[in-house]
Amino acid sequence: MDRLGMVCFILIIFTFTIVYADYQGDALYAWKQGLDDPNGVLSSWDNTLINPSTWFYITWNYTTKGVERIDLIKANLSGPLVPQLGNLDKLKYLELYGNKINGSIPKELGNLTILESLDMYNNILTGPIPGELGKLTNLRSFLLSDNNLSGRIPVHELAKIITSNPKVVICPVLSKIGDRCVGFRQNHSVFRPGTTL
Repeated sequence: MDRLGMVCFILIIFTFTIVYADYQGDALYAWKQGLDDPNGVLSSWDNTLINPSTWFYITWNYTTKGVERIDLIKANLSGPLVPQLGNLDKLKYLELYGNKINGSIPKELGNLTILESLDMYNNILTGPIPGELGKLTNLRSFLLSDNNLSGRIPVHELAKIITSNPKVVICPVLSKIGDRCVGFRQNHSVFRPGTTL
């Protein structure tokens, strides 16, 4: 390959990398814009950077060039989740418990197909659990208890998660719990019967 061809190739790859990483920063920044952050924990989330690799509470995977973890545990954040979070296709861990996250769970979170942990318990989430979360067949931890969710839990859709992960231990009397179960964690049952949504 001649020198000009090599330069063009490198520029194309560099441009693709910036655009690819930027959509992840855009998704996170869109979420930040709707959050109340009285302690300033999201102050490093700067949308003028090429990617969110240096943002606090974010783990960036340099191999996959993507956001792998969001750890905002007990950060005193309030506000809704946004559909753009469903664009974080490299995300494996979404840890948001112990905040004041409110509003509904966006169905777009079902696009996070490599997600292993979705822990959003002890917030103020409302509305139904979207059936689209049944696409998250890599989940090992899925905790939604201590929210204000309503409606029926989509047991049929969520059963796909349980059957795709034989390591998950669930309540042995799931049929008796019906649509009142609210979560599971690998090797530890956290189904909480008795709380009607």
